[in-house]
Amino acid sequence: MTVTHNRRDWAPLWLLSPAGLVLAVVTLAPIGFLIFTSFTDYNQRTLFTGVYSGVGFAQYSELLGSGAFWISLLRTVIFTVAMVAGSVLIGMGVSHLLTRLGRAWRHTVTVVLIVAWAMPNVASSLVWNWMFQPGYGVINWLLGQLRIFGDTTGLNWSQDPALAYVSIWLLIVWQAVPFIALTLNAAETQVPPEYQEAARLDGAGELAVYRMITLQHLRPTLLLITILSVIWDYNVFNQIWLVSRGGPGDATSTLGVFTYKTAFVGFRIGQGAAISVVTTLLLLGLTAFYIRNLLKSGEDL
Repeated sequence: MTVTHNRRDWAPLWLLSPAGLVLAVVTLAPIGFLIFTSFTDYNQRTLFTGVYSGVGFAQYSELLGSGAFWISLLRTVIFTVAMVAGSVLIGMGVSHLLTRLGRAWRHTVTVVLIVAWAMPNVASSLVWNWMFQPGYGVINWLLGQLRIFGDTTGLNWSQDPALAYVSIWLLIVWQAVPFIALTLNAAETQVPPEYQEAARLDGAGELAVYRMITLQHLRPTLLLITILSVIWDYNVFNQIWLVSRGGPGDATSTLGVFTYKTAFVGFRIGQGAAISVVTTLLLLGLTAFYIRNLLKSGEDL
């Protein structure tokens, strides 16, 4: 009987071991190599000769003393807040709109959202970039037809810091809203209708019903979506690089772009690894703080 009991205890581990080995190879090993590289002077020479030297914490000291790093970090935080706020608020609006539509329109909008969400972000970023191109971009043509901003045919969005941010913000929010809206709508359809009807009978308006009843039931889902959005938007790279390449100058160079330029343009791979480690630690700290507060509030994960 004892042997059988031991076999049952070990069986789940044996079944999970193949997946664990794959995760160790594709996740833990690269992370370990990244951390190791951050303590070396790994650079372009190393790629050809394999020669490198350990430098201890020199990469981190140089990084923390770099003004460019802190500016990129500040830029990343501000842009992340703007993207998360925009995508979550618009997603909440679309989610609530879906509950007010008839069956046919609700299915149509849902299909459109799924198609938009399913598009690869590289492909959609390239198409987005074409839409905002000077000379033949459809956005510039539409703005010109409005005759509010004058002749916008030659307007180059990627060469103006404010316009580049607006273009990238619109792209990322457009890509994020479908997932947020569909997830929130799934949670919103589970709100007990009797609570909403009771609030209306007490004289509450629709806005008050949404704020006092619906939002309270959406809170766990909304909190989860917010932290996921922070993680995704904090690590945005493809959209920024394909639209503006971090320009003009370094105006849209967030930490992702700053890391890429350092490691793969300047070939300071050790320094790029140190930036990645610091960036990951900052994000882990933010996530841990969020989860701690979530658990304190008594919400289920």
